[in-house]
Amino acid sequence: MIDTAPAQIVPDSEHKGLVARLPQPWRNFALLARFDRPIGWWLLFWPCAWGLFLGGGTSRWAILAWMLLGAIAMRGAGCVYNDIVDADLDARVARTALRPIASGAVTKRAAWGWLLTLCAVGLIVLLQLRWEAQLVALGSLALVAAYPFMKRITGWPQAWLGLVFTWGAPVGWVEATGFERLAPLAALYAGCWAWCMAYDTIYALQDREDDALVGIGSSALSFGKHVRVGVAALYALALAGWAGAIWLARPDPLALLALLPVALHLVWQVATLKEDGVDPLTKFRSNRTAGLLMAAACYVVGAA
Repeated sequence: MIDTAPAQIVPDSEHKGLVARLPQPWRNFALLARFDRPIGWWLLFWPCAWGLFLGGGTSRWAILAWMLLGAIAMRGAGCVYNDIVDADLDARVARTALRPIASGAVTKRAAWGWLLTLCAVGLIVLLQLRWEAQLVALGSLALVAAYPFMKRITGWPQAWLGLVFTWGAPVGWVEATGFERLAPLAALYAGCWAWCMAYDTIYALQDREDDALVGIGSSALSFGKHVRVGVAALYALALAGWAGAIWLARPDPLALLALLPVALHLVWQVATLKEDGVDPLTKFRSNRTAGLLMAAACYVVGAA
């Protein structure tokens, strides 16, 4: 039976900052694109910066700014698309029941219009890139389109999200280098995939009970009692991939020391993770800092 009780206000659905001050119709569309939660676009943007910096594009600040705009627009577009597809499921989960489409505040027709608007911004950003990077960026569309359905057919949808949400790493690398020297990129992307799967497993801890009731999969459920071990293993894989990328880009043991700050941060996340209703969101959001630390590492190595 679907729960018809009023949706609960939880930390993930609190509306603060500039978005909370917008007129209600505008606010609904801002919330639909998650403009009230910048963590999403930071997590999408950081791999772009890593690929660009590690590939040697450490002075390409204009392109980096365009990539940030693209991350904001395309993360928003992805959220709108996901909410269109998941409207029925969102209405049955406490954390997502107040989302604009699930609650009826925005119609699906209006949401499609908003989605196209955000994609138009993404197209403008795409045209700023070299043609090779444009081809790579367009290659993500099929992955993005399939993602909302993964939770319905697999217990590991985070594995697919890892492919989608870190696609900026190949885009940034190819923007800096073209299609040359792809071995470091492969290692970087593998590390990015593991990092994303780990942090989204932490995020999914918030919804384990609701996901189990609704009948959708998540790695937080699939890991069972071994979530901490699973997250630790994924973060270890991420660091191994990033170390391999740095070594292939600059085979110098000193270059690997650039990873020490982000490694310590990830160790802190695992060591202090609490599987309650608050800490997973805090740890998930702290990956903005992890992204910044990794960007600094890639900048140092790429500029050397």
